[in-house]
Amino acid sequence: MSATVETVDKYILPAVPLRSIAAYPGMPISLELGRKRSIAALEEANATTGKLFLIPQKDPNTERPFADDLFDVGCIAKIKSVSKTKEGTARVLFECEDRAMITNVIQRKGYIAAEGLVKKVALKSNGVKSEALMGEARKAFQRMAELTSGLPDEIKFAVDTVKDPGLLADFIAANALNRFESKIKILYEFDPICRIEMLLLCMEEEIKVLEYEADIARKVRSAIDDNQRDYYLREQLNVIRDELGMNDDDEDFEQRIRSAKLPEEVESKLLKENLRLSKTPFGSAEGNVLRNYIETCLELPWGVTTPERKSLKQARRILDRDHEGIEDVKKRILEYLAVRELTDKPASQIICLVGPPGVGKTSVARSIAEALNRKYVRVALGGIRDEADIRGHRKTYVGAMPGRIIEAIGRAETSNPLILLDEIDKLANDFRGDPASALLEVLDSEQNKFFRDHFLELPYDLSGCMFIATANDPSGIPAPLYDRMEIIELKTYTYSERLAIAKHHLIPKQLEKHGLTSAQLKITDAAINKIIRSYTREAGVRNLEREIGSICRKCAAGIVGKEYEKLTVKPDNLAELLGPEKLIPEMIPEKDTVGLVNGLAYTESGGAMLPIEVALLPGTGKIELTGSLGDVMKESAHIAVSFIRSRAEILGIDPDFYKTKDIHIHAPEGAIPKDGPSAGIAMTVCLASALTNRPVDRTVAMTGEVSLLGRAIAIGGLKEKSLAALRAGAKTVLIPKDNVRDMQRLPDEVKRGISFIPVEDADTAIELALLSAAAKKERTEKRGETDFAPIPSKKNYVPLNCSAKNNE
Repeated sequence: MSATVETVDKYILPAVPLRSIAAYPGMPISLELGRKRSIAALEEANATTGKLFLIPQKDPNTERPFADDLFDVGCIAKIKSVSKTKEGTARVLFECEDRAMITNVIQRKGYIAAEGLVKKVALKSNGVKSEALMGEARKAFQRMAELTSGLPDEIKFAVDTVKDPGLLADFIAANALNRFESKIKILYEFDPICRIEMLLLCMEEEIKVLEYEADIARKVRSAIDDNQRDYYLREQLNVIRDELGMNDDDEDFEQRIRSAKLPEEVESKLLKENLRLSKTPFGSAEGNVLRNYIETCLELPWGVTTPERKSLKQARRILDRDHEGIEDVKKRILEYLAVRELTDKPASQIICLVGPPGVGKTSVARSIAEALNRKYVRVALGGIRDEADIRGHRKTYVGAMPGRIIEAIGRAETSNPLILLDEIDKLANDFRGDPASALLEVLDSEQNKFFRDHFLELPYDLSGCMFIATANDPSGIPAPLYDRMEIIELKTYTYSERLAIAKHHLIPKQLEKHGLTSAQLKITDAAINKIIRSYTREAGVRNLEREIGSICRKCAAGIVGKEYEKLTVKPDNLAELLGPEKLIPEMIPEKDTVGLVNGLAYTESGGAMLPIEVALLPGTGKIELTGSLGDVMKESAHIAVSFIRSRAEILGIDPDFYKTKDIHIHAPEGAIPKDGPSAGIAMTVCLASALTNRPVDRTVAMTGEVSLLGRAIAIGGLKEKSLAALRAGAKTVLIPKDNVRDMQRLPDEVKRGISFIPVEDADTAIELALLSAAAKKERTEKRGETDFAPIPSKKNYVPLNCSAKNNE
């Protein structure tokens, strides 16, 4: 019996590449098309003949296959039905008709087409060989069906009823063969007899694989009890691993555990986990979890420490080298270190460095680590709201990992690092737990000897670690944590300190960073002062460093561009380098004004002037408050009005002013929210000025909370507010009497430039700040004179100067 080619037809049709599957004539096939070129080919075929080529591609990962990426054999398929999905794909049912040898692939607009030859081959006679081959194919299929579960009965029935050898080969290849290479071999055979012979060869190879797998399964079943079906897959993989020799990792772990000199409890735990790992299938999820757990535990520095340096002189030298000023902070840190040296025990309290951004909290911690010869690691706490970030995730969860404390110790590679808990005031909490509560155990010296991370499930000794926290706002620190910490405040830098920091630290650092030398770029002290006053307004020096960096970049560009060989920065050429001045200087008013007072405020970036304005209008006593004032400031305004009403007779004003006049109180720069009680005195004085029509001495600034009875109540941030007053040109500052104790901590430049007058009540502040008619006339005649003494009074108010020996 032989086959002959009856006809050869040529077709040019749109083509759809297939990934990892093959289509056979006489077989329906359902596909989901997602690639744009495939959908375009489908639409073209639908609009024309309703037919297209289904051609398997060689590499399923190729996104835009062309001639070299496709096999040169395929199948002509007729479109039976099409349905579109929400995702933009198309589900299509094809009826495959004829094999085709692909002779050419053509690129069309938006899709590919193929040119193919369809060879229709028929047998001369249906003889004995054909029947014998079909019988062998059915037997092989029956054997595969016995070894493979899941073949439907309909397929088994169809195999027994198909009479054509070519169709039988295609049917079995489509429904029983597993290997893609075997499917392609069948697709290439146009001759029915050759096709079924090739099918028998492919089936024989796959039967051998299936029988070997069944043999492995029998070995596994003989090794386990009938009631232990859950361990079936594990034992099956164990047999495979034994045959392939894949148990080396477990032995390596065991050797590392025994040689690591771990604590007894830790070693015992890890050996048990390693035993579990050895019985776990390779590549399984549980095996990966165990492997990650053992690796993490072995990477931790159990019992490894670095020798600590205890020289206070060395610590002082490093602190002085890295930080300018902040003497109180340095002394407090050295005291802390001295106590640690004497007791040779971890301190019960934790240092918390509090201050505005940019004042050097993080760099102080780094200097302490260097002074003590400890490894330095930083743990960012800002925005953390999950307790598991501190304690770790239990290792049963997908993606589990240790908490940030254990992770930091792993990075430090020692058990006694200095750990910086940065932004501890930014901790949050939600339904997942309170991270602040988890930190309590970390920071408690009585508990952290046996700290248990949820991931490790083992005690880890944190008592050797030194913890330092930082915060911008101490009120944001949870109370239990605050109670465990020693607060050290880093205040706003003075102008002289900023100048020294720029000269000794920032400029050398930026010169090195930008590849410049001190001979190529010089910045005069006057230029630095102008940068500080006209281009930055902050508590620290971050923006100052940015501006210096900008100057260095422009200098580098000028030197490389050969515009000049060196540059000296002076106030005159500063605008060419940094542009126009970014800040309008805060200055006191040019003249004494009715209803305008120089208040003082404390902000995150330091102190600032807070002008208060009052205007009186005919009306019914309505009080208008503007300038983005908070609730506390609004209450201060109402207290000021009530107090002035109680003093109407003393001040000589109409006692019914609150009925006949509307009062408008305003704080300029309305876009900036303002709140706090310390503007109470300023509001009271400003209101008194407007009602008495007496101007306020423009050289006087003031701060203080006022009570309903007029008492001046102490405020905070005196240093920052005093610096703001000095910067604005004020000569005298009125402060509550209870704040006299804070004046000892004021910088020398403030003490030299400002006279402080403590006041007990608002009456005194009004008397000192408002100008009398005679003083007003004198000021008018001598306009431009700034030195001014407060108006004479029956009381003897003595300005305080902290540098004077008799003003204590």
